[in-house]
Amino acid sequence: MRILVADDHKLVRDGLRPFLRELDAQAEIVDASSLDEAIAAIEGAAPCPDLVLLDLMMPGMDGLEGLSRIKSLLPDRPVVIVSGYSSRDHVQAAVQAGAAGFIPKTVGGSAMVNALRLVLSGETYLPSSSFFEPSDSAGAGSHPVGAPPPFDRLSRREGEILAQLIEGRTNKEIAQILSLQEITIKVHLRNVYRKIGAANRAQAVRIALQSGWDIPPVAPVVRSVG
Repeated sequence: MRILVADDHKLVRDGLRPFLRELDAQAEIVDASSLDEAIAAIEGAAPCPDLVLLDLMMPGMDGLEGLSRIKSLLPDRPVVIVSGYSSRDHVQAAVQAGAAGFIPKTVGGSAMVNALRLVLSGETYLPSSSFFEPSDSAGAGSHPVGAPPPFDRLSRREGEILAQLIEGRTNKEIAQILSLQEITIKVHLRNVYRKIGAANRAQAVRIALQSGWDIPPVAPVVRSVG
């Protein structure tokens, strides 16, 4: 797999590398810090990138014009916007312009990997409402109250566990974070799968990412030393 990461911040590009290796340990990751560099990387190399991660604010982008230029070169390859700003209008406009997904830079690493896997499977990834900026033109108070079906059937604890699952955490890690027994996590997950119509962990993550469900805040993993 060949992945092009186009972002003008080297810290961001370097920070994405370990997570992209989870998609393919042998992936060739190509950097670009401007639109011109991204285009040169596409035109001057073979094979073409299998996946492009694109920052809308880097030099030369001129908003969605840059995305359109990239898509004209790679009409059949997924281009995913990775941005520090994610108003609902920006997300919708990017998808309408051909983006296969829109990932806020505030998303966790494991959740980003799950989102990219969804994109590589041929789906479109949109962030949940929890990642939209309050400057959203619809107004911060216009978000619907309550979770969308079937997530409105989840208990608070089930929602917390599903959020941890999306972050890629194991049952043991989730149990440690929530101060529960591992068997309790398994029971809750069975209920989650039944309520949202998932057959397994991967399908539960896929359904949650596609739904626009407002993912609850995820606590960090606390690991003991020694």
